[in-house]
Amino acid sequence: MWKGRWAELFGNEYPIHMEIGMGKGKFLMEMAKAAPRINYVGVERYSSVLLKAVQKQEELLLPNIRFLCIDALELPEMFADGEVGRIYLNFSDPWPKDRHAKRRLTSPRFMKVYDQILAADGSVEFKTDNMELFDYSLESIPASGWKIEMETRDLHHSPYAAGNVMTEYEEKFSSRGNPICKLIAVRERMK
Repeated sequence: MWKGRWAELFGNEYPIHMEIGMGKGKFLMEMAKAAPRINYVGVERYSSVLLKAVQKQEELLLPNIRFLCIDALELPEMFADGEVGRIYLNFSDPWPKDRHAKRRLTSPRFMKVYDQILAADGSVEFKTDNMELFDYSLESIPASGWKIEMETRDLHHSPYAAGNVMTEYEEKFSSRGNPICKLIAVRERMK
């Protein structure tokens, strides 16, 4: 167990950024290549999906990337308070039925988990093409004690597009003309 000891695992004191629901890992690996002084942890619940990222990492051998095959609700068991600097939620499952709202990665239940592991000045960055999920997130995140620091309903045609690293889903949806929504959330109050 590396809780509180991730710097030891990485062999440095660089900040840790995490992608939850990383899929095949394209976004995370692009980020790790572009920013070698940041450590990246990819979290994927499904081992069959994670396997593709592991195979790609075996080719690239990026020293600043690690993977976890766990449910995001287990993150406080894996990370100490404040150990993570940033969390990325990219094209998460929208769980469209109301009865499944608690499974959405921007629900109050998950925001409480992020609150436990994020540094005091940490942030959550969320991207989706699903307008209903974005609308839900714009309500649920502030209701969880967080502040929306930035939001756009058309990322690729906004001032926030500079430096954007696209995921596989983002490439697919934007090539169809779907606008990409993005928000950045920070705590309403400092820890």
